[in-house]
Amino acid sequence: MLTWPKGLLQLLLLYTVWKMGSGQLHYSVLEESQHGAFVGRIAQDLELEVSELVPRMFRMLPKGEKDYFEVNLQNGILFVNSRIDREELCAKNANCIVHLEVTVEKPLRFFHVEVEIKDINDNAPVFSTREQILSIAEFVTLVTRFPLEGASDTDIGTNALLTYRLSPNKHFVLDSGNDEDESKSVVLLLKVPLDREENPVHHLVLTATDGGEPKLTGTVQLVINVLDVNDNPPVFNQSIYRVKLLENTASGSLVINLNATDLDEGLNREISYFFSNSLTLDVTKLFSINSDTGEIRVIGKVDYEESNFHELPILAKDKGSFPLSGHCKVIIEVLDMNDNIPELSVN
Repeated sequence: MLTWPKGLLQLLLLYTVWKMGSGQLHYSVLEESQHGAFVGRIAQDLELEVSELVPRMFRMLPKGEKDYFEVNLQNGILFVNSRIDREELCAKNANCIVHLEVTVEKPLRFFHVEVEIKDINDNAPVFSTREQILSIAEFVTLVTRFPLEGASDTDIGTNALLTYRLSPNKHFVLDSGNDEDESKSVVLLLKVPLDREENPVHHLVLTATDGGEPKLTGTVQLVINVLDVNDNPPVFNQSIYRVKLLENTASGSLVINLNATDLDEGLNREISYFFSNSLTLDVTKLFSINSDTGEIRVIGKVDYEESNFHELPILAKDKGSFPLSGHCKVIIEVLDMNDNIPELSVN
């Protein structure tokens, strides 16, 4: 068995490491470069003569499924052979490297070549949906924060650093803060109270802009539905209603149909009608009110000789969690009829 002197063996190992180091090449090229785009003078950089590439069986083997690069054996130049999409090849990895193995024979030598794929700003920010819908109660506390879903950008670095802006409006502003992953969270801030009765729906546009050159943008529609708060009481169109009613009007006859309105919605605008508690018991025996429709009808005998005037205080109350009410008066003037014969009194 052949035994190598210790010093000679160390020298041989050092020589091998140096040769391997000298066989390491590193190039870079922009993604989406056209076919034939120049990458590097690989023959020159490997200290190979162009004339010996063919005789020495120069071969380049990619470590992957696609031949992204080729070498022109006539001039020893490495060029782009097929389209390279950095996002498809390396996703969000900061370093995107294509590894190549080069061999020549006579004598046999191996070289390792790395081509770094540089990102270009070829992807615009994208929102996951075309619109985002928010529901916010009117008169909610000012400076309340409403997180929004941000956009994503498949580029990396500055090309994927997003900033946001909101279409002009008087109620909302944006509060964007930097996150550790270089994306920006986006939060909607309320600066002016909402009033559903003034505007029940707000339509805004949120725009995301990346940091590349040229800058690319993406947009999403913001639909803000203003939820009702019971902040409007029922209102009558008159504070006093005057009605003339013949005495002896038949029971069940309609006196007046009251109709209050409420600007709220849902239960907050549904109204019930009542006689006020101040109404005397005698009057409640003469008139009734339908709590749902506001109809006041005769239920007793109306007699001019007993009373020619009735005042009915009315309460309209909505059905909100914290009900609000409105008030009016119905004044009924009873008209006399010739329903009494003359009486003769003799002393």
